[in-house]
Amino acid sequence: MKQLILALFLLCLVLPGIIVSSDMVSADEIENQKTILIDSFKEDITGDGQKEEIKLKGIRFSKDSNYFHNVWADITGAQTKQWKIVYKGGYDPQLEFHDLNHDGVNDVLFQSGDNQKKEKHHYQLHTLKDGKLKELEVPVSYTITGEFKQNFKAALLLDPSKDPVTIDLENHANNYIHAKVYTAEGKLLKKTHLLVDPITSFEPIYISRNKGYGLKSYQQVSGITHDDVLGKIEALWYFEDGKWIKLKQNWRPQQK
Repeated sequence: MKQLILALFLLCLVLPGIIVSSDMVSADEIENQKTILIDSFKEDITGDGQKEEIKLKGIRFSKDSNYFHNVWADITGAQTKQWKIVYKGGYDPQLEFHDLNHDGVNDVLFQSGDNQKKEKHHYQLHTLKDGKLKELEVPVSYTITGEFKQNFKAALLLDPSKDPVTIDLENHANNYIHAKVYTAEGKLLKKTHLLVDPITSFEPIYISRNKGYGLKSYQQVSGITHDDVLGKIEALWYFEDGKWIKLKQNWRPQQK
């Protein structure tokens, strides 16, 4: 009997602590799942002459994190019409509104950073003309290649129909000698390709009154590691006949 009373007494002491701990965990979980209004806009994105209300919302990975693992846009139009666009998670989600497909109605361009430094971004583009939600492709760059050449040079082929761009690697020579890519005299010891990233970011660009808006893309090119940045490729894209056309591109060496 005494043992039973003692057991009940100890249980009364321990149980409140268990309940409090359980409540605290639940509160943290609720906080982590809290919907946050990231930004709100009023734009005519259907072409009906009335501005829709667009609310960009998200849920953080944790209350101390800047990463949103769930991101979406709630859109409300006239006569209580509603749409929802679900986006990929990321850092610092943002929306911009420009007529990028040239149908007379602003499109919805979403971007978020892939990491905290926001060196690379994820993009999604949608049109809601006439109340019909449709995702549009963003430009993709496939054809750019490059490789190391003799005497601390590299060749970057931007366009297969044109001569490659020559990149001077003298400022990186010590690193490449240490990595046994070159001898001290500049002899190439092994075939080595440049690291050409996919497009890392876009910027809507006003081209002209007749053409309207296009997209400017930025693409990083590196040597033997991604930290070994040599420069970037800037390209101007224009949406025409249902596809993106590259109007021009330029090589921008990394500032010394």
